Amino acid sequence: MDADTVWLIVGFFGQALFSGRFLVQWLASERQKKSVIPVMFWYFSILGGSTLLIYSIHKQDPVFIAGQAGGLLIYARNLYFVLKHSKREQTNPT
Repeated sequence: MDADTVWLIVGFFGQALFSGRFLVQWLASERQKKSVIPVMFWYFSILGGSTLLIYSIHKQDPVFIAGQAGGLLIYARNLYFVLKHSKREQTNPT
């Protein structure tokens, strides 16, 4: 297997992770019959976005790099809020 094929696999793997977050969100919303964003959505966003960022750096695509890098900041910040809120609820249950 040559290097181009490996990078193509990395790119498709990142895209699969990134797309998987929508499946996670959709199934969670269907179960609760309302729009919800489970914490796993943010993990998939970070893993998929990171993989796609690595791929886009390899491909030297500045548009793709900027889009993925910016998104990662947002995903990480949202995960921080989720974990901070969860920790607060664990220490101060009502």
